[in-house]
Amino acid sequence: MSDTIKTSNFSQEFREEIFEEPGADKIALCFNCTGCSSGCPMTEQEPEFNIRKFLRMANLGMKDELLNNTYIWYCTTCYKCQERCPQGVHNVDALLKIRTIAVHNGIMLPVHKKVGQLVVNYGHAVPINDATKEKRKKLGLDEVPPTVHSFPDALDEVKTLLHIAGFDKIVAKEEEEK
Repeated sequence: MSDTIKTSNFSQEFREEIFEEPGADKIALCFNCTGCSSGCPMTEQEPEFNIRKFLRMANLGMKDELLNNTYIWYCTTCYKCQERCPQGVHNVDALLKIRTIAVHNGIMLPVHKKVGQLVVNYGHAVPINDATKEKRKKLGLDEVPPTVHSFPDALDEVKTLLHIAGFDKIVAKEEEEK
């Protein structure tokens, strides 16, 4: 076995793309103090979630391994890690950039894709059915929220915007294999 590191799995372009995010270049300043992960509500629930590891992978340009890591989607964006970082690393902002890159590469959790499909089809991620209307009524809200559900003529406009942005293609249902 060779001691040589395979550099084919490292992408300088990926690293630079992440560093375009304001403050993300500070990832290189991380000295692994664990301030970001101690007290992280997600780390407490799921030990495999480790934002330090993700940012280190980003700094090394480990594109394929990072973008295909299911745990990058577990961050709740509470910003606790970012607020606690003594180096001022923009942890959450960098992770959001990583997620954006993943989506643009066609990598998205199936549940997120389904929510996106709801938005494309109905202009809203939460279905408004009789049960939802009843819950809203009990909460003292209008049965229908002030979204495309209240303004059905706006649905075509929403669909047009999502199409122009390419979002409809990103979340499109995959063709069933024959």
